[in-house]
Amino acid sequence: PYNLVHIRNMETITLAGGIICPATPSFYSKPQTIEEAASTVVDRVLDLAGLQHKAYRWGESSDKN
Repeated sequence: PYNLVHIRNMETITLAGGIICPATPSFYSKPQTIEEAASTVVDRVLDLAGLQHKAYRWGESSDKN
């Protein structure tokens, strides 16, 4: 969990134009392994860097349903 120091530091970075990208996996794609969960963080970083990848995106159909 974030404490007040973390939150204030993130605010300072954001106000300076930075982007906060916590290494928190997302679970809407229903990952089945640790590797799949970790790849959601990698996919988010690739998105922020403007690099293409073949990750599940929110709102797209998934064959895992």
